[in-house]
Amino acid sequence: MKFKDAIEILRPINDLMGSLTVIIGILNTRSGISVENLIINFIFGILTYFFIAGSGMVINDIYDIEIDKINRPERPIPRGAITLKHAKYLFAVVLSIGLVLSIIHSFILSLNFLNVIIAAIFGFMGWLYAKWGKKSGFFGNIIVSISFSIGLIYGAILNGFEIPIYIYYFFLTCFFLLLSREIIKGCEDIEGDKKQGVKTLAIQIGIKKSAYTSMIFAILAIVFFILPIFTNIINIFLYSISMVFGIIVVLYAVILTFKSNLKKESFSKISLLLKTGAFLGLITFIFASI
Repeated sequence: MKFKDAIEILRPINDLMGSLTVIIGILNTRSGISVENLIINFIFGILTYFFIAGSGMVINDIYDIEIDKINRPERPIPRGAITLKHAKYLFAVVLSIGLVLSIIHSFILSLNFLNVIIAAIFGFMGWLYAKWGKKSGFFGNIIVSISFSIGLIYGAILNGFEIPIYIYYFFLTCFFLLLSREIIKGCEDIEGDKKQGVKTLAIQIGIKKSAYTSMIFAILAIVFFILPIFTNIINIFLYSISMVFGIIVVLYAVILTFKSNLKKESFSKISLLLKTGAFLGLITFIFASI
């Protein structure tokens, strides 16, 4: 196993993007925290998330080896760059590094191992999704949505055990919007999922009902996106202004869902809009901390 192949299977760009949620959690709860502690939280918080998220990428490829031989033959395991045995070792090592970093972090700042518990839950969800969640459909969608959004909570608890209410609103905004998109992706990929035995919501209750269910979650995301303006966020002005753009994009996705013919092309566009809305939401959360 070459070093470049090990890096590739970790999918570092995805891991770093997810680490942004930790940064947001830290920035939005930084009041009264010393510069030294903030630096420690940024370094250990980002690295912990990065390695545990990376372990999730590895275990996912381990369980997906047969599917990837057909759909993603260029990935390290199916192309033979990494053996299954070495991939399992890599998973254990990378996950262990993430958990050890969280333990060291807890000792340095006396976090009472709450961060370690959340990190362990995050790592467990990565394994659970790969082992069972992906083919379970809707439950797998929930795992994915929590796994990405949990970084907001993780980052916040690093600055103190009392998490402000707006952090929970941020979490629920991300959770519901990602859940909405995961359901839409299930509608888009329904034919392939049927062949692979994936029990998505679209397969279970039909495309139309699934699409409408997805939009209910998208609307819930908008509601929780608005609620922080009624709390004591650091910069309510910038948050309120930047929030509008994300809401417009997600509302357009909702309208398009009810007006479109619900074909694959329409779902691709709706999925992209929801992804864009999620990105704009993260930018808004950063503005809230300026």
